Amino acid sequence: MPITLKGSCRCGKVSFTADSHTPVPYQLCYCSICRKTAGGGGFAINIMADAATLDIEGEDLIGIFHAEIRDDAGRCERSRGERRFCKGCATALWVYDPAWPELIHPFASAIDSELPKASEKTHLLLRFKAAWVEPHIGPRDQRFDGYPEESIEDWHRKRGLWVD
Repeated sequence: MPITLKGSCRCGKVSFTADSHTPVPYQLCYCSICRKTAGGGGFAINIMADAATLDIEGEDLIGIFHAEIRDDAGRCERSRGERRFCKGCATALWVYDPAWPELIHPFASAIDSELPKASEKTHLLLRFKAAWVEPHIGPRDQRFDGYPEESIEDWHRKRGLWVD
């Protein structure tokens, strides 16, 4: 049975629940979008949940942000990913991408439920980390300048952490 994640914003005007088979917060994203919109240690941590189970209180107070993404050639395009945040306190809540309509990616920082501790982490998009950030990379951690090929679901399944 999946775990029900309970999350909220800082001011308490928005709260949500969603069921997750992949509750271990193991991915640390160092891209400038995550770093600047979700904050915390120079990175943000997303997990994954079933979009069909999302239940929201205070939905009228949720804003949507589409980041501008610049490629290596300097071209800029608007991300299709919808970063949801509280309009009252700016707490980053989750990311929804229409390419995967069955999923949402809550920010672990918005989750109030107890989450399992990751015994190993994946550090991704390290090429975008801020100069002041010194990643704490453990002996079993993986590191990537870009995105890893292993999905969140695959990571959980490979390690026996998928919650049925």
